[in-house]
Amino acid sequence: MTNDTHVPVAFLGTGLMGEGMAHNILKAGYPLTVWNRTKTKTADLEAAGASVAATPAEAVREADVVLYCLSDDNAVEEVVFGETGVLTGARAGQVAIDTSTVHPETSRRQAEAYGERGIDFLDAPVFGSKAEAAAGELWVVVGGRSEVLEPVRPILAAMSQSIHHMGEVGAGATMKLVGNLVVSLQLQALSEAFVLAAKGGLELPDVHAVLSEIDIRSPLIDNVGQALIDRDFTTSFALSNLLKDTHLISRLGAEQGVPLAGLDAVRETVTAAVNQGHGDENASALIKAVEQQAGVQRDT
Repeated sequence: MTNDTHVPVAFLGTGLMGEGMAHNILKAGYPLTVWNRTKTKTADLEAAGASVAATPAEAVREADVVLYCLSDDNAVEEVVFGETGVLTGARAGQVAIDTSTVHPETSRRQAEAYGERGIDFLDAPVFGSKAEAAAGELWVVVGGRSEVLEPVRPILAAMSQSIHHMGEVGAGATMKLVGNLVVSLQLQALSEAFVLAAKGGLELPDVHAVLSEIDIRSPLIDNVGQALIDRDFTTSFALSNLLKDTHLISRLGAEQGVPLAGLDAVRETVTAAVNQGHGDENASALIKAVEQQAGVQRDT
């Protein structure tokens, strides 16, 4: 399968992230069939040459490799195990790749179900947001056997800038939650820092210039910091998805006996911001809850 762009691929879930991922697989030359719950979100892919299926089962029937990028564990449950789900159309010899952010146990459950049908499975969630998905510059973390990964690596490479094999099934999902823990803590820290700085009489562009230069700098501080100054909460990664991820991380921490006090604070902030009605905005909108708690009034 390696470097063979004649391999038929199915991609399920062409939302905020999935659309860009699917486009890059199509651009790489792979015959592509797509499915999405809201069919209108497949229109651009169809115009670019992809076939559109009516159900997940139909989408995967002729594919050799099946990828999906879904919103949460419940969506994976429905799309994989449902009445017209992947498992009703899948066949032995295929490779299924879940790029969603889910609990490692969800990955292991899928692997078991696929294995019973002679289908290989990888959990391969991605780091990055809408822009990286569109540009084919995601970072992929993979759980599963190396002999399953290597033949499909070119397909994953079509949508990413790096691929990291983390270990057995579930390791990719675990790494994604570990990474999102760091992301969530950075968002909380940056939001608190900006609100504290503003109340302390500092100009945020000046604060951002310092934070982007000293030894705590990061791409998140650079990009999100500027967006916060501009009050740009255009969705690349929805706040509601961050809330979902904080629950997954908290569950994993409890299972492993690891206290996550910082995460607990983030979850409270994100919950407050979602309850204020900002769940569909970018995850950086958690600053609005910090501002409210601090008595800072902003227009948007």
